[in-house]
Amino acid sequence: MKFEFEEFSTVEEVFLYLVSIAPYMKQVLPVSSYRGYIFFIVPLTPLSGDVLMMIYAKGKMEPGIIEFDISTKKWKNVPSVERTDKNYFVILTPTSDTVADTAIEVIESNR
Repeated sequence: MKFEFEEFSTVEEVFLYLVSIAPYMKQVLPVSSYRGYIFFIVPLTPLSGDVLMMIYAKGKMEPGIIEFDISTKKWKNVPSVERTDKNYFVILTPTSDTVADTAIEVIESNR
């Protein structure tokens, strides 16, 4: 498995990036908060899954639903997905994540 990385300074930049690459009308995307990173991993080679891209920023977020407004680049915690003019992220905090562990090892070994 090979990893490519896209690092951002803030979680808002990660959200903005993910909104821009999400399929049209896809309003809810999962994002992980794990080992000091906020990230989304996407396969660059969909059929084989050999190359994965990790889009990330350093940080930590509590699990829940985040409503993100593209125009203001601001987010807030919300109890549910309600508005069609907003984008939503479900923040997940896995107990363990072997793919993320491998990617994080690569990131930290290159610093």
